[in-house]
Amino acid sequence: MDNFIVSARKYRPVTFDSVVGQQHITSTLKNAIHNNQLAQAFLFCGPRGVGKTTCARILAKTINCENISANVEACGTCDSCRSFQNGNSFSIHELDAASNNSVDDIRSLIEQVRIPPQSGKYKIYIIDEVHMLSQAAFNAFLKTLEEPPSYAIFILATTEKHKILPTILSRCQIFDFHRIKVDAMAGHLSGIADKEGISYEQDGLHIIAQKADGGLRDALSMFDQIVSFSNKKITYQAVIDNLNILDYDYYFRLMDAVNKEDAAQMLLTFDEILNHGFDGGHFIGGLSTHIRNLLVSKEPTTLRLMEVSENIKKRYMDQSNSMSMGVLLSALNIANQCEINYRTSKNQRLQVELALLKICHIAAAIQLSKQGILPVSSAPGAELKKDSLSQ
Repeated sequence: MDNFIVSARKYRPVTFDSVVGQQHITSTLKNAIHNNQLAQAFLFCGPRGVGKTTCARILAKTINCENISANVEACGTCDSCRSFQNGNSFSIHELDAASNNSVDDIRSLIEQVRIPPQSGKYKIYIIDEVHMLSQAAFNAFLKTLEEPPSYAIFILATTEKHKILPTILSRCQIFDFHRIKVDAMAGHLSGIADKEGISYEQDGLHIIAQKADGGLRDALSMFDQIVSFSNKKITYQAVIDNLNILDYDYYFRLMDAVNKEDAAQMLLTFDEILNHGFDGGHFIGGLSTHIRNLLVSKEPTTLRLMEVSENIKKRYMDQSNSMSMGVLLSALNIANQCEINYRTSKNQRLQVELALLKICHIAAAIQLSKQGILPVSSAPGAELKKDSLSQ
């Protein structure tokens, strides 16, 4: 039986062009290499799992490559590239600052910097989680970082830029990595699924990408988990079952019940959600997001603000067309107020059920207020209207 390699390692990018969602950084680095304008120190910062260490390794490999291609990519076949890929390069050194954060570790590094590279043009030091260095270690590192030898390049990576001394920051070229967009992640996952012969539903991959919150490494870990769970058949249902995610369908059913003013159906749906082990606070937060997406669906120009698959987007548009703007705004106001009050409420279930009943009867309350039977101030969601009138 072959050793299993997780997707995050197996499909780790090895060229600038294969990096997902960070084109603003990869193009800058490629231009710097092409124009021979390399800084002596780089600082890569951003959330976890977005490609900081990967880009640092690609940059290090490309700088020392003996046969850089026309589009500024490492060849992968020269002695320098092969030694780096095999993990025995004498010119590229990686240091984990989380476990090597003392003054002695940095002094040892400074001693190494004084020795010129045995092979390749540059001696490159990749220091990961650099914010974990102690104050004394940072101070010991300052002079070397300010005036390094001409052959030394430092690439620092961190998730917490605010913890790094300003004197270190001022000596580095700083690159801010973005959270990777849902569509880019879903596209990358579908490419991996095709290579591995895994059948998938696009809706399922979109849910994985949304759950990853901008981190591709997290998305690939969830992808591997669901592949094992579903026996290489990634479906929407398998994803929501395995990741314990509230199905969109619950919220669509709830808003259909609002259209029909079916309070009983709304309460039964909420009870079904609780019986599946979901928290009421999580549910009401999801309801607010669902109503927000319905409002966004009202205008074709704002559809891009929804990070969902095309099938789900179409369902949002269809449901949005069946509901008035006034009902949706009042419903969002009620749901938002319920979310604020939920944590402090002694009877949390009642708090949510009361909000659902108010949302269910918004249309009737608006109709009665128009006829002058019900004062506007007593209609559900009226606080929103009063606030807008007073401004």
